Amino acid sequence: MFAPGHLGALTRYLPFELVDDVLDRPGRRGRTRTVPARVAVYFVLALALFPDASYGRVWDTLAGALRQAGRLVASVTAAGLACVRRRVGPDPLRDLFEVVAGPLSRPCTSGVSWRGLRTVAFDGCRSTRIPETGDNVAWLGRYKVAAGVTAYPLLAVMALAEMGTRPLLGAVVGPYRGEVEAALQLVGHLRHDMLVLADRGFDANDFIRAVHTSRAALLLRICSSRRPAVLQVLADGSFLSVIAGVPVRVITATVTCADGSTHRGEYRPVTTLTDVRRHPAGGLLALYHEQWEIEVTFLAIRHTMLSGR
Repeated sequence: MFAPGHLGALTRYLPFELVDDVLDRPGRRGRTRTVPARVAVYFVLALALFPDASYGRVWDTLAGALRQAGRLVASVTAAGLACVRRRVGPDPLRDLFEVVAGPLSRPCTSGVSWRGLRTVAFDGCRSTRIPETGDNVAWLGRYKVAAGVTAYPLLAVMALAEMGTRPLLGAVVGPYRGEVEAALQLVGHLRHDMLVLADRGFDANDFIRAVHTSRAALLLRICSSRRPAVLQVLADGSFLSVIAGVPVRVITATVTCADGSTHRGEYRPVTTLTDVRRHPAGGLLALYHEQWEIEVTFLAIRHTMLSGR
């Protein structure tokens, strides 16, 4: 009765062949049950679409078209549906995400590329609260704050997103161990036609080397404590240097406020784009601010999709 195409819009976005493929791995299908493995995956996905509805309500929504067509659909209790959710587990959902996550823009899409390079950005958040269960506390621990520790365990998310259209290219979830360590797990998603935008929280030798090895370009604001050697001063005032064994170009800039005053301190973005004519410093400075678009992505994840949970 759960034939292909009978599970609504989800099957148009995630075809049943794709779901079957991620389930066709050892230990994932199990024996035949009232709710087959394929349907169980769609049920868990539907839970995310209707976060305020009960398990039974979501099940009725998912199978409503079958009942309207006069087909017999099994009745499953709320406890049974909870077992369905646990039976699916995280592995098939992670595999589905890794398949569908990726850039959405075309080369002609406005606001997603600069001088032929697709702009992407790393960033993380650790403010997603999850239930205070023994397993969750053992997994994530307690995050320390000024007043002690947080009331609930916090799930850390590190994401790589395309700017402009803002889809996720990859993500890592788990305990908070530092942004750089989490970002290094996503470097494999970078390509030679990408330009990585990152703030000074990613100013680490390992991160700079990893991005350079991926052949992607980098635009990163470095910390004030770095003192890169001046190897050659270029026509636009930037200079060539080497950081972590990677040839870079350092741009020094001051920030002028709307009232005409100058912000205290200097901003020093560094980039692996060393051609002054092809990649002028002024264009790179203006482009650096686009990295904050990833905050809009996290706004959608935390508040629009998850209602802050």
